[in-house]
Amino acid sequence: MEPGTAWANLKTIAIPVIVFFTLLKLSHRGLGYFTIPCNVAFIVAWAWTKRTILDWTQHREAQQLGVKLIPRVAGKWPGNIDVLLKMLKAFKTAYVVDVYLQMFEEYRCTTLNLYILWTDQIITMDHEHTKFVLATGFNNFWRGYAQKERMENFLGVGIFNRDDDVWKMHRSMTRPFFARERISDFEIFERHTSRTLSLLSSISSSGQPSEAQDLYARFTIDAASEFLFGSNLDTLSGDLPIPGVTAMGPKGSATRDAWGSFTGAFEMAQMIISGRTRIGWLWPLFEMFGDKSEPYVKIIRAWLDPLVRRTLDEHEIVKKAGVESSISDKTFLQHLVDGTSDPVLIRDQLLSMLLASRDTTACLLTFLTYLMATHPHVAERMRAEVLEHCGPDKAPTYDQIRGLKYMRAVLNETLRLFPPVPLNVRESRAQACRLPRADATFTDRTEEGQEYYMPGSTTIIYLPLLFQRNKALWGPDADKFDPERWLDPERVARFVKNPSIYGPFSAGPRICVGQNYAYNEASYFLVRLLQKFDRFTLAPEVQPAGSLPPREWKERKGRQRVEEVWPAVAMTLYVKIKALILRVLSWRVLASRAGLVYERALEHQQVGVLKNTAVAQGFAAMGKDQKMLGTGIEHAHKHLRVCGILAI
Repeated sequence: MEPGTAWANLKTIAIPVIVFFTLLKLSHRGLGYFTIPCNVAFIVAWAWTKRTILDWTQHREAQQLGVKLIPRVAGKWPGNIDVLLKMLKAFKTAYVVDVYLQMFEEYRCTTLNLYILWTDQIITMDHEHTKFVLATGFNNFWRGYAQKERMENFLGVGIFNRDDDVWKMHRSMTRPFFARERISDFEIFERHTSRTLSLLSSISSSGQPSEAQDLYARFTIDAASEFLFGSNLDTLSGDLPIPGVTAMGPKGSATRDAWGSFTGAFEMAQMIISGRTRIGWLWPLFEMFGDKSEPYVKIIRAWLDPLVRRTLDEHEIVKKAGVESSISDKTFLQHLVDGTSDPVLIRDQLLSMLLASRDTTACLLTFLTYLMATHPHVAERMRAEVLEHCGPDKAPTYDQIRGLKYMRAVLNETLRLFPPVPLNVRESRAQACRLPRADATFTDRTEEGQEYYMPGSTTIIYLPLLFQRNKALWGPDADKFDPERWLDPERVARFVKNPSIYGPFSAGPRICVGQNYAYNEASYFLVRLLQKFDRFTLAPEVQPAGSLPPREWKERKGRQRVEEVWPAVAMTLYVKIKALILRVLSWRVLASRAGLVYERALEHQQVGVLKNTAVAQGFAAMGKDQKMLGTGIEHAHKHLRVCGILAI
């Protein structure tokens, strides 16, 4: 990889130091105790002069293009250091990306230049600018050197860390494998869904809460590992975290089994990369004595390298035997090996796909379950639709899943409010370009409709989480979870008219090739989940101190006023700190409890419990009317507790 942005920016310090000492040596003079202060002053003067020349150049280019410079954030300290410190603090304590929203609101502008340490760094919540970066102006942007440097040791030459010819090669190799619905995908979903729900049922029967985020991460990575390389990592057989007991990991609970070491390394690498992004171009100074991601990357490669090596060996044997298989019969790893024998390229591409398959779908299921717990009427309606179209216990088919319109609306609404990638980064090419007119978020701006000058070789952070909750685009209820917005023709028309306001799977040439796989996997799992369970509740009593939303969130606008979990981001969205802990209850569990109440009532001759509540009806129905069954049990429990007979 060529030297990039971090090195180019570090030269801002290195070159003036070299020049200063060269001039000092040529002058044959010594400055004694003033050497260091004079050197610092020389660096500042050098940087100021260089920045002044660059500012003049940008102003001239902007005038030539007939556009306006992007407004700069004005901090109180030199280099906007106070702004940087404020952001670093907010990333740890504030609602996800809220620090950016506050700045947009303060400046009444959807695109800003943070200008951290005198370096252009653009942030945008403008969907028109995002559309330009991802689609209509795609050729003006790329992943860029800065991102490659941050992620090189982790993702290497994978699809998420490459541009141009290498990216096109990855894309062409990947697309055919995700091009159509495969029966084998549903078979994989069924195996791992059954295992996950078996664990969930066991935990539920014991009356204990489950840590959904951890369970979903295991489900998605087991399914993804079998889908991608035909070898189940079998993380669901590992030690499950115990809510309120298990120690914390980087993005949730940590376990001490082999899975725990892999996922811990996987998540720590993501946390380190996110930290580098927040620090900016100075991050190499904090890792001068070693790459912080190195020990975690070694653990990840220890898992993947043997799989790659084994598949390459098997490919050679099959090739010599003259055996050929269709793409529908191959794993993704086998498909990659058909196209290249480079073990590093194969491993890095596998890791990129594993990251996407595990984190994004686990995130979607985590937040959707959270929303079912806080909006039980949505869970009830989804379950009714599932029972109507798929029955109470049969595995769903692809056509049946396509018919679940309300479930698709719930999935879309969850992705709108909680996109798995709430912010992403691109870098402009060397040539400056113009950003199109901003959207209508802040109509009071005097320069509304003005195009902006986008400097060359400059980082731009775009924020899907913010424009997907933008009231100017989605209406006054944009912060509200309401699946009906995807079913009501008038409200759907708002999206159809301007589809770029919704982009959980990105857009343009780099749009996610696996989005159909993600929808199918999440839908399949939800069908089986709702066939078995009908009640979901949060369990805040087992959350450790500091893991629930702070009280000050109630004073802010938007969803954070009502949020009952703490969303955070490290490359992808997750629930901080202890993940999503909830209780689930199925009608079978309810029926079992009804039987216990029935027996105790008979034993103690509490005939009134049988006649005056719905327990007898519910027990006889055995789940045919689960709402009545649940209501009956609650009344019976209350009656028997009052009588001192039952204490459950």
